[in-house]
Amino acid sequence: MQNNIIYGKHSTTEALKLKKVQKLYLQEDLKNNSFDEIKKLSHKQKLTINFVPKSKLDKLTSRANHQGVVGIYSDYEYKELNTIIKKCENKESATILILDHLEDPHNFGSILRTADATSVDGIIIPKDRAVGITPVVAKTSTGALEYLDIARVVNLKQAVTKLKENGFWIFGTDMNGTSMVDWNVQGKIALIIGNEGKGMSSILRKEIDEMITIPMDGHVQSLNASVAAGVLMYQIFQKRL
Repeated sequence: MQNNIIYGKHSTTEALKLKKVQKLYLQEDLKNNSFDEIKKLSHKQKLTINFVPKSKLDKLTSRANHQGVVGIYSDYEYKELNTIIKKCENKESATILILDHLEDPHNFGSILRTADATSVDGIIIPKDRAVGITPVVAKTSTGALEYLDIARVVNLKQAVTKLKENGFWIFGTDMNGTSMVDWNVQGKIALIIGNEGKGMSSILRKEIDEMITIPMDGHVQSLNASVAAGVLMYQIFQKRL
């Protein structure tokens, strides 16, 4: 993880549960009940709590909303694409999310939060020209990051080809496509979410088996990337229940 910093109560608590925090800082003038779980987890792991002034936490997080808690975090371990594919090998239905060069860490974190809630099996992101796992992503995910498998690949097109070879249907999003209401989500599917400004790349468009449309009736016929991803993830989840 960039800078090896994690902050915020929810994110730090989940990281502590998985024993990934190496050093812990709490704001010295906020010694109240809101940190009870964090204190219990740290004591259980024999992890020393460093009580420091708010200015120290502000400096560590570049003045982000740290909520009085900061952890020094072990590096995030991305999964191999083959590991995620193998995880889905014996499943009748599986969902993989492909994020096509997303740049906003808040969008990425929000998507992770929804992906965990809807039982997404894995997420694929590119190594270059895209946001990776950062402290902002971790905090926005409110701990969901710790329970998801994320692969970082050099070439998204090659990753899509590999998914196809392993029985995945590839779906994209477009204003002119099959309504999500009529979407057949059975089997193994991979859903591509495009960049916030440019949308899906032309290279990946050529790999799509079917385009999916979110029906809308407003004046602005588009949704934020994380919102669109959330709507479609819940559509898959609901249809499979």
